[in-house]
Amino acid sequence: MSRAFRSLSNFNYRLWAIGALVSNVGTWMQRTAQDWLVLTGLTHHNASAVGTVMALQFGPQLLLLPWTGWAADHVDQRKLMMVTQAAMGLLALALGAMTITGIVALWHVYVFAFLFGCASAFDAPVRQTFVAQLVGDADLPNAVALNSTSFNAARMIGPAAAGLLIAGIGTGWAFIVNGLSYAAVLASLAWLRRDELHAHPRAPGSAGGRGMLDGLRYVWKRPDLMALLGMLFLIATFGLNFPIFIGTMAVSVFHTDARGYSLLSSTMAVGSVVGALLAARRERTQFGALVVGAGVFGVGCGLAAVAPGYLWFAAALALTGVAALTFTNTSNSLLQLSTEPAMRGRVMALRLGIALGTTPIGAPIVGWVADHAGPRWALGVAAASGFAALAVGMRYLALARQRQAVQPR
Repeated sequence: MSRAFRSLSNFNYRLWAIGALVSNVGTWMQRTAQDWLVLTGLTHHNASAVGTVMALQFGPQLLLLPWTGWAADHVDQRKLMMVTQAAMGLLALALGAMTITGIVALWHVYVFAFLFGCASAFDAPVRQTFVAQLVGDADLPNAVALNSTSFNAARMIGPAAAGLLIAGIGTGWAFIVNGLSYAAVLASLAWLRRDELHAHPRAPGSAGGRGMLDGLRYVWKRPDLMALLGMLFLIATFGLNFPIFIGTMAVSVFHTDARGYSLLSSTMAVGSVVGALLAARRERTQFGALVVGAGVFGVGCGLAAVAPGYLWFAAALALTGVAALTFTNTSNSLLQLSTEPAMRGRVMALRLGIALGTTPIGAPIVGWVADHAGPRWALGVAAASGFAALAVGMRYLALARQRQAVQPR
């Protein structure tokens, strides 16, 4: 089997990947339908409302951080994921039913976004660290890259399918399909060969906030992790708000319908899949790839901001997708491989708290900029975040070289 797909030779990972792909398609259908519903069905192209939905959906990653990290390190990960995946499936079905019957209002979407975010806050760090149990540390970077390939391959399919579904029979059915897709993940978790899992030692120590303080102290003593998380904060807060960027550019600048909007999301996913496959071929994960990803992300967002037409904008999104995937994948692999197994859950919860939980800060700001200055200026903010992260990464590398130079040989 090709080195890029070597993790698929593992039965447990192969089973997990099939279930995850089905669920990921449903997830992207729901994200596209939810943004379109808010942007065109419940408001008149209000980017701030989309930003509020994003803030409510991703805010629990930060709000529940002391408990989600502890759960990832102490609770049976497979059983916890079965609970969280089932909860998210039921929420999607309920929102779909309300949308189909015509009783959904904007505040309903806000409530469902928050509840979905709470379930996802417990699910995400466990799902990230559970990959190491499936394949072991040796193939972890490859498995992380293949997970991203699956997620972004679904990102090509899901938005396009959602656009056709919305145009054909209505927005609510995209939520229903997503709710049903969670059955694939639940089945894969139930059928895993548990005797072949690579079990890691469970973490001792305090629950809740005190346990999370251990994780914070651990990161504070590591300059490499501090630099990585600082870069992630900048790009995640002000750069990874693509539902706002793509949605407002689609309806306000290029005046497209749901199919044109979903095609832009799928185009960006093409770049992300390319980035994921490139990452899967790498034998080693290095900090330099993080720096390159941040710089190219800034360039891609800058080109998207000044794109003169729809096709040019789509091409810039594809480049940005490669860069964003390179950056996020590298941060994931570096954190897991350079962190002690007993601390991984809390450190990954901290990463996800920054990657997703900073959305309540950035999404409303970027949405306000898009509403008052225009979508192109909002993309300019994203470009600036990439260049700022590049500066942080280059400073860390320079200091690391200085420390190596003064060490006795």
